[in-house]
Amino acid sequence: MTETPGWSSPDQQPNQPQQPPQPPPGYYAPPPPGPQPTIKPGVIPLRPLAVGEIVDGAITTMRRYPKLLIGAAAVVAAITQILGLLVQLPFLDDLTAVATLDPNTVTQEQALNQFTDAAVGFLTGTLLTVLLLLIGTVFLSGFITVIVGHAVLGKPVTFAQAWDEFKPRLVPLLGATLLSGLVITVGAIFCLLPGIWLWVMFALVTPALVLERCGVGTAFGRSRALVNGAWWRTFGILVLAAVISWVISWIISLPFGLLGAATTGFSADPTAALSVGSLILSTIGAIIASTITLPFTSAVTVLVYVDRRMRSEGMDIELQRAAGHGGL
Repeated sequence: MTETPGWSSPDQQPNQPQQPPQPPPGYYAPPPPGPQPTIKPGVIPLRPLAVGEIVDGAITTMRRYPKLLIGAAAVVAAITQILGLLVQLPFLDDLTAVATLDPNTVTQEQALNQFTDAAVGFLTGTLLTVLLLLIGTVFLSGFITVIVGHAVLGKPVTFAQAWDEFKPRLVPLLGATLLSGLVITVGAIFCLLPGIWLWVMFALVTPALVLERCGVGTAFGRSRALVNGAWWRTFGILVLAAVISWVISWIISLPFGLLGAATTGFSADPTAALSVGSLILSTIGAIIASTITLPFTSAVTVLVYVDRRMRSEGMDIELQRAAGHGGL
């Protein structure tokens, strides 16, 4: 992807063809006065973006590449959610037994043993589910980054082309995601505010690593450099995308939650939520919601990265050249 000079970082020296001799000064006429026409070969205008343009660009990308974005998200969401459900199902009986435990019929030691066994099983299943979600999210975010990179320049792309471009970045991206998650978690443990600050500061690691094809350490440095001086704006856009995604997810999941409650007769028993039918319906709702929200939030993050580069590094000029002289 970095064959196109538009995505190269300022420190990179991409191989570019020999440029023809430049004409003498004064050969070109000066541009006419007044605002210049906006160049928009793809989903966004190639200039610094307003917040609404970033959100609209993410939605437009999903509309223009529905098979790639929504299709890939549906497959990833289905695999991760169904596998997560299958991992959790063996521990439902233990959780139900603990929830319905009668303290008058068992000793304190027996109750503690049952609780420990159920807690260990539940935590094991939860960790496996989180690991599956992490792998699926890493793949999807990197894959979507490639698609958005093409969408910015209005270039067509197939699944095979996007996969070939992303495949060499999968393992580094997984490592970067694990490292980022560890750093943010450590910061959040000491205090919530450092965790939030680190989350925003390293929010652009994925697009930097995938589009610039740099190393993990360099991607962290690039994200920090791009966010530096625009932390609050980046934070606001990311929170806005998260709120929009949460609202969409809630609207989609609500009917399935109501159907799940209906299967138990709207019982007030807390164990009713652990019934197989209720969990299956919740999983279906989560799959549908993730199919919409994951591509949206990933696309917003990539467009924030593009906006920061256009604002701080003048990348809009490079992208305009790339749009006029071939694609990614």
